[in-house]
Amino acid sequence: MSDNFPPPPPEQPQPEPSASPEAGQQHPVGPPQPSPWAAPAAPPRKQRTGLIVTLAVGGGLVVAGAVVALVYSVMNSLSDELALRAERSDAPFSTPYDEEPEEGYGEEYDAEPVEPEPEAIVPEPSAEKDVTITKCTRDSTIGWPHAELKVVNGSGSTKSYVVFVKFVDGKGAEVTDGIATTEELAPGESATVKAQGLGEVPAGTKCRIDQVERYPL
Repeated sequence: MSDNFPPPPPEQPQPEPSASPEAGQQHPVGPPQPSPWAAPAAPPRKQRTGLIVTLAVGGGLVVAGAVVALVYSVMNSLSDELALRAERSDAPFSTPYDEEPEEGYGEEYDAEPVEPEPEAIVPEPSAEKDVTITKCTRDSTIGWPHAELKVVNGSGSTKSYVVFVKFVDGKGAEVTDGIATTEELAPGESATVKAQGLGEVPAGTKCRIDQVERYPL
C-alpha cells in the first residue's frame, strides 16, 4: 500500500434484501453509496450563455452611444455653419484679405489734385455810370424838388437798382434828399425813374447823384 492513501475501512454488514410478497422480487432498502475509492466527479461545465448575452448587450449600447455622439456632432457642425452663414450675410462688405500686401506690390499712388484754372473775372462797370439825371425841377406851387433818372443796366446779368439823390442849393449845401428804385433790368435794358425830394427848397436848387447800388438777382 502507498503511504498517500489511508487503509480501507472495515467492511460493514449489508442488510438483507426484503422479498416482495407478490412477485418474490428483492428491492434495496436505500440508494447505493459511492465507493470511497472512486475518482472525484468532474466539475460541471460553466454555461457561457450569460456571457454571450452580456457582451451582445454591451456592444449594442456602445454602438448606440457612438451613433448618438456622431449625430450630435453633425448637428453642432450644421448649426455652427448656419450661424456663420447668417453672420456673413449680415456683415458689411469688406476686403477679402486682411493681410497687408507686400512692399512694391499693388501699391497705389495718390495723384496730385489738379486745380481748375480760375475763370477770368471781368470787372463790371461802375454802377454810377448806369444812372443819368435827365431832368431836375422844383415844383412852382409847393416848392418841392424832384429828379428824373434814366437807368441802363451796363452789367452782364440781370440787376435791380437803388439810386440816392441829393438836392443842394446854389452854394452846394444839401437841403433835402430823395430815392428811386427800379425793377429787374436785363443786360442793356433801361428804365426811367423819379427821385422825389421832401420839403420846400429855394429856387435854383440842383440835383446830384449821391450813391447807386446794384443788386444781382
